[in-house]
Amino acid sequence: QEHLVESGGGSVQAGGSLTLSCEYVGYIYNSYCLGWFRQAPGKEREGVAAVDSDGTTSYKDSVKGRFTISRDNAKNILYLQMNSLKPEDTAMYYCAATLVCYGDMGRWGQGTQVTVSS
Repeated sequence: QEHLVESGGGSVQAGGSLTLSCEYVGYIYNSYCLGWFRQAPGKEREGVAAVDSDGTTSYKDSVKGRFTISRDNAKNILYLQMNSLKPEDTAMYYCAATLVCYGDMGRWGQGTQVTVSS
């Protein structure tokens, strides 16, 4: 059965780093866009980074140069390496498999919390 399971969230101080992982089961990597979204309290969900079916990566402007998305096709794991974290990065982070990168049609995991303190 298809599912996505995130791990790796936590609490760090500003300037710190975290790596999020997402095990994607049942999704063929070259048929979906795999990505990370986040949602902070009181705000809408936003796309953070994505890796398309052909391997092309893209990032939200505010995380470019700080976050890196990658996938291990052999292990079915999607990663998000987050460096130089800022308090405004605090949010629930979700892994997603969508038909179009940053699109609404797809499936999301349960989420993992990232908290960055100043």
